[in-house]
Amino acid sequence: MTQIEAARKGIVTEQIAQVAEDEGLAPELVRERVATGEIVIPHNIHHEFRAIGIGKGLRTKVNANIGASNLHQFLEEEVEKLYTAIRFGSDSVMDLSTGTELDAIRVELLSRCPVILGTVPIYQVCSERSLMELSAEYFFEVIERQARQGVDYMTLHCGVTRETVKRLRGHQRIEGIVSRGGSLIAAWIERTGNENPLYEKFDELCEILRAHDVTISLGDGLRPGATGDATDRGQLAELLVLGELTERARKAGVQVMIEGPGHVPLDQIQANVQLEKRLCAGAPFYVLGPLTCDVAPGYDHITGAIGGAIAAAAGTDFLCYVTPAEHLRLPDVDDVREGVIATRIAAHSGDLVKGVRAAKVWNDQMSRYRKALNWEGMYAMAMDPDKARRYKEESEAAGSNVCSMCGSLCSINIDNAAIKFTKKRATQPAQAHA
Repeated sequence: MTQIEAARKGIVTEQIAQVAEDEGLAPELVRERVATGEIVIPHNIHHEFRAIGIGKGLRTKVNANIGASNLHQFLEEEVEKLYTAIRFGSDSVMDLSTGTELDAIRVELLSRCPVILGTVPIYQVCSERSLMELSAEYFFEVIERQARQGVDYMTLHCGVTRETVKRLRGHQRIEGIVSRGGSLIAAWIERTGNENPLYEKFDELCEILRAHDVTISLGDGLRPGATGDATDRGQLAELLVLGELTERARKAGVQVMIEGPGHVPLDQIQANVQLEKRLCAGAPFYVLGPLTCDVAPGYDHITGAIGGAIAAAAGTDFLCYVTPAEHLRLPDVDDVREGVIATRIAAHSGDLVKGVRAAKVWNDQMSRYRKALNWEGMYAMAMDPDKARRYKEESEAAGSNVCSMCGSLCSINIDNAAIKFTKKRATQPAQAHA
């Protein structure tokens, strides 16, 4: 029985209880939202870890992409990236490996992964077979293999169909199709004239996923890769299909979330979130970034965090990180750290707007420690405690109770002294009268 099937029967599963405890919510509320599909708990029956929920009323979650490529394949490096992502607070990791020995890489990562782990199966399909050899049989074989290994959710580009590709091609884009999975399936459709097997045999696909309680992440294969292409016919045509497939997957007992666009101008982000929630019946929304401009290679973790904060505030449930290496190369360990921290800042900023109680408690505690000039407390509250401590200890004010920015003119010290003086003066008449 999958999480959504159990929730519909009124059962509070162990995983639902864990999510409720970690989020500070009533188990019954979480169960109700899992039953409606507004919350998903990606938790394959073959992968043991403490459950993490994604969706309405929960803390905005963060994903880190890792994975080897056919040009750069070192397992120990991917394991280090995994540990780095988890150490700095990622709730999910996606193994996007291509090349060789993909099953071995995935099994090793799963054995070490105490958070949600996702994949994009078409990467393995097209690493092991040529594009023109793509078939439903082999595609589903790979999907079932990964499901048995313990993958918690899979990005599957079911909305890239003959019709949606036709609509995209009929409207000139600056950058065409930028999704790797989307481009592979669209190219196969256009070369063969056949329908996408993930769409054509969607019910069969759901049977495989249901057997292992794998959450389907309906991929945005036609997402815009340039802000000038955002919210166009191709993107929206695919989203309409994903809305229909969401309903079918839920009926089949499969949990569903929807992937969203990567490059979106600031003024279109909220509308994109609202469209997804409306068309996909409140399914959790999972976005890459979104990146708000296209001219900052080397700094795209910043453009992604700007868009991610707005998206999270508008109701997005899951942010995929963007690293400084985006558009340039495979990220290294330092890029992973920078990407996770930037995206966590975006998620937390959005949670403060959404009214997530734990986010406000954490935020306010940092402010109290700052008011008290409690440096150890500040380090404990920091997203990156080591960096915060190092900056303070490396400054000219190392060892003092102020930082080197203000020194003796520290506003906190001045204000604290003023408050102390005022309180002392207020008590003096009473002492004199006594």
